[in-house]
Amino acid sequence: MKDAKPDDASGLPAVLSHGMGMDAVPPSWPTLTLDEVAGLLRHYPQAGAVTRLDWHSPRPFSSACVADTVSGPLFIKRLLREIRTVDELMDEHRFMAHLRANGLAVSEVLSTGDGSTAYADGDWTYEVQRVGQGVDRYRDATSWTPFLSCADAAAAGRELALLHLAARGYDAPARSTRLLASGFTLLSAEQPQAVLERIQLYIQQRPALSDYLASRDWRADVARVLLPFHARLSPLLHGLAPLWTHNDWHASNLLWQAAPAPAAVETVLDFGLADRTCAVYDLANAIERNLIEWLALPSASGDQRHLVHIDQLDAMLDAYETVTPLSALEAAALPAMLPLVHIEFALSELAYFHGVQHSADNAALAYDTYFLGHAAWFDSDAGRYLLDHLQRRCERKTEPQES
Repeated sequence: MKDAKPDDASGLPAVLSHGMGMDAVPPSWPTLTLDEVAGLLRHYPQAGAVTRLDWHSPRPFSSACVADTVSGPLFIKRLLREIRTVDELMDEHRFMAHLRANGLAVSEVLSTGDGSTAYADGDWTYEVQRVGQGVDRYRDATSWTPFLSCADAAAAGRELALLHLAARGYDAPARSTRLLASGFTLLSAEQPQAVLERIQLYIQQRPALSDYLASRDWRADVARVLLPFHARLSPLLHGLAPLWTHNDWHASNLLWQAAPAPAAVETVLDFGLADRTCAVYDLANAIERNLIEWLALPSASGDQRHLVHIDQLDAMLDAYETVTPLSALEAAALPAMLPLVHIEFALSELAYFHGVQHSADNAALAYDTYFLGHAAWFDSDAGRYLLDHLQRRCERKTEPQES
């Protein structure tokens, strides 16, 4: 990003975006401008006038920035309306309000003059939030990169447990978002035929996905790669209590206490993938997002176990369980869930790449490398190493304790 040319609209360096690999790429969507933000904030009485744009986010699926205003710094996010409508954004905001009311530190979402917490203009949908307390230490970190330390992993684990406690009692139905969504609708079927039927319906409801998969033998791929893992999860599904969860628990979605104080999370960010799933699903997502260096795996030769951060995994789970211990069934479900936790987001991402971005390369990566490849990796030596470690943690749950 240091080599980017200036962007005349904002005075900041031109924004580069996280891509599907290690390299930054040009953004898919126009960068937010000072004039655009000024016009938007006229609909938000609490915001006040904007004075400058301070930072542009490198996240790939939206345009976002931090804006300095007379009421303080604000986070502005713009999404294609095809990705999120006003009502769909307000699903996230209602969950955030519940968490705030139950003591979790999440960003304050501002309301427009008519009381809505999102605003639509043409093809775009916007949200405006106050910048939360804490330091954005991971703001340029891509997904699938580890924590900087075990202390950070532990702080993230403790905060995730606090989120799960605060989420109790929030009984809104599962979301109906079609693109870039991480839900529990496919995995929760107990019989393999039901899984295939749910995937079939999921595809039919997304024309772009149906179009792309028409040339793929997806049923054979699912039966070969995914259903053997589902057979291990299926007997445990009945014991997993529904819960609204975050589903994108990465270090870059947290604001941190400033050094040299002990590692601690000050504010939880980005509820774009929040939905009604279960606590184990959210924990599996946190492992998948933070503790396996997926982007480094293709170039790694020999033993890949060094790209699986077991020390951080133990720190995160140990800290989580100091707040809310996993039951023996939940501990058993975690290694069973992990190889499959990505599949619903992968399919929705595939629909986005094919139907919205019209990128053949990214669509192929989403299907071959992400949807199928990430699951298949768990049959590798490094994948089994991780699952075996989680299984041993599970077995310790059921060992008789000395009196």
